[in-house]
Amino acid sequence: MESCPDCRAVKALAQTDPRFKLIDIGEHVANLKEFIRLRDARPEFDEAKQGGWIGIPCFCMEDGSITFSHPDADFSDIETGSACRLDGTGC
Repeated sequence: MESCPDCRAVKALAQTDPRFKLIDIGEHVANLKEFIRLRDARPEFDEAKQGGWIGIPCFCMEDGSITFSHPDADFSDIETGSACRLDGTGC
């Protein structure tokens, strides 16, 4: 999602790494609906939901697992405050 600082970093990484298939949930409502179905069904998102976070960026790995930190993604140079939150705080 373009408004998410961490997602912008993933997008930059994905543009130079063919292993990534980038899906922007803000680009089309169909992408958002698919993400919401995934988020509602998978326990990996429980902590994010309890904390009021959206749960992006997330990485759906080839083995079916979901992680929120890709080993090749370095977010150390991103200036962010709190994580993006559903209540409008953060980001």
